[in-house]
Amino acid sequence: MSTNVHIAGLSGSLRKGSYNTALLRAALANLPAGMTSEIVTFDEVPLYNADLDAGERPPSVVAMREALARADAFLIVSPEYNYSIPGGLKNAIDWASRGTDAPLMHKPVALMGATPGMWGTVRMQLAFKPVFQFLDMKQIAKPEGLVAAAPSKFDEQGNLTDEKVKELAHRALEALRDLTLQLRK
Repeated sequence: MSTNVHIAGLSGSLRKGSYNTALLRAALANLPAGMTSEIVTFDEVPLYNADLDAGERPPSVVAMREALARADAFLIVSPEYNYSIPGGLKNAIDWASRGTDAPLMHKPVALMGATPGMWGTVRMQLAFKPVFQFLDMKQIAKPEGLVAAAPSKFDEQGNLTDEKVKELAHRALEALRDLTLQLRK
């Protein structure tokens, strides 16, 4: 049994200067032992349409699904839009949840989010609960990845400067690694 855990990281933001993309990059730059990673993007994925899913899927969808299928687990770092999951991220999940070869099904996941506000994306994270339930994904329970007051946690180049948030991300990835290995047994 392999002890290496490969994770796919997804940012729920398409914005160039996104705090969430910066947080994802910082987390993946400081992986715990026994982990590898890649960032999976979905900015070229079209809106989900069952007609497009019935035959040959669009190349951008195929590439995204293949990258997700390589992963043992997922780290999703996302902002909160209108108290919920950003539309682009939800669309990517809808594409990745279809078919008998759905690459998200039954896999572990860690969820984090950064916001300029004080709620730390708590509502977006709650909105994921039924999605994870439907996909039978196992979410780490602790630590909770809520990052409030994001502008004070990054420098002007988008580098994470807050040591507590760095530690939080590292502990979340350790928990994700441990859960993934536990589920393999």
